[in-house]
Amino acid sequence: MNYCKHVIFFLLVLFNSPIEAKIILPALFADHMVLQQQSTILFSGTANPSATVEITTSWNKKSYKTTADEAGAWQLPIRTPRYGGPYQIDLSDGEKLRLQNVLIGDVWFCSGQSNMEMPLAGWGKINHYEEEIAKANYPNIRLLQVMHTTAQSPANTVPLWDGSWQECSSKSIPEFSATAYFFARELYEKTHVPIGLIHSSWGGTYVEAWMSEQTLTQFDALKGAFDQMKATAGDVFDRKNGNQPTVLYNAMVEPFIHFPIKGAIWYQGESNADRAVAYRELFPAMIKDWRKKWNIGDFPFYFVQLANFMKKEPEPAASNWAMLREAQTYALKLPHTGMAVIADIGEEKDIHPKNKQDVGKRLALQALKSTYGEKIVAQGPILKSYKIKGNEVTLDFDVAPQDLVLKGIEGAHAFAVAGEDKQFHWADVKQEGSKLIVRSTQVAHPVALRYAWANNPNAVLFNTEGLPASPFRTDKWEE
Repeated sequence: MNYCKHVIFFLLVLFNSPIEAKIILPALFADHMVLQQQSTILFSGTANPSATVEITTSWNKKSYKTTADEAGAWQLPIRTPRYGGPYQIDLSDGEKLRLQNVLIGDVWFCSGQSNMEMPLAGWGKINHYEEEIAKANYPNIRLLQVMHTTAQSPANTVPLWDGSWQECSSKSIPEFSATAYFFARELYEKTHVPIGLIHSSWGGTYVEAWMSEQTLTQFDALKGAFDQMKATAGDVFDRKNGNQPTVLYNAMVEPFIHFPIKGAIWYQGESNADRAVAYRELFPAMIKDWRKKWNIGDFPFYFVQLANFMKKEPEPAASNWAMLREAQTYALKLPHTGMAVIADIGEEKDIHPKNKQDVGKRLALQALKSTYGEKIVAQGPILKSYKIKGNEVTLDFDVAPQDLVLKGIEGAHAFAVAGEDKQFHWADVKQEGSKLIVRSTQVAHPVALRYAWANNPNAVLFNTEGLPASPFRTDKWEE
């Protein structure tokens, strides 16, 4: 997929068929596509006015018929079987159209900002990108890449790179989302279910841009900004600016809400780090918003917590990024959500960590456990309870005693405690099975503890599977 050579807009109303065919389908329905298994797919398009439209599917050799209206518009719901393929789909309104190499599997919607957008090569150049590209031969993983676009109101069309679906290969993968690819590769290798990836992200964008008008305007502070944009569209609305309320939802999410998916993966938050408290409500609201729009129930939604980034602080300090990481955990209160913790694989001088292999794998672990029912460990240690006695804080985690691992703790400055004065000091830590005993000689009577609470924390707490604990704190003091 070469962006320089393929900067051509293929709208959903464009032809995907031989030029003589009268049936016109959305670009989403094309050769090499993946349809969500065991779902009702609403085929639609245009045909000859008042013509009989017939669709025949090779997976069951059944034919389905409907009649186009006077303008030629038609739609026809068809139920898909359990995963398999490749299949073909024949359509006719008197003239035939065939879709070939169609798979039935699981479709994942992949979105967020630049870390989701970051490709294997191109501007990204992830770790070992040449080797990864060379071995990216997965014809049962299919790629659909959405171009950057905005809209003031919900759109029916969306521009796509390379026209439509592509088989995953060394040719198609270099400029596709690395996180999405490694997520899909892990799923496919473990389940052998064909995977369709719809990648729709835009670097540097706020969560507010990905929310619909109906949800965003429930927040008074955001309704004013939205109303201003709508009232002064000619002066304020910039089609090249993805950071305006609702414009990315309208343009890059809405066109897909009638296409059934298995679930979504999300990597965003850097742009909202200076408004972390608001993100506690905005992010869960966006998830609920998308689920309502798709109208297929509470589909799985897995997301990436912010990585470690920026210089390491010599003393405990306030941190917007730590606050945002905590705000992301609020979404875990929603059903069928999961979080990939990556506070151990970021880079001090690069907001785009090049280790996207582990990011994709940790997202996949969430899906394999919670969506596909694998009996695996998918997350690091979670704080179960804590107790303060004297000058010590005892932390108890939800793992077996032999499964709690401290790495490189000497001088790591990972834990900090504070007294009533709210001044945090680095603390020493001692492990006793699944418990940690934390104390500081500078705090005689601790009232609060924080772990990995920094822009670029020292992640030292893991389980035996190598999965890190999420940064956490016991206080509710706002910064």
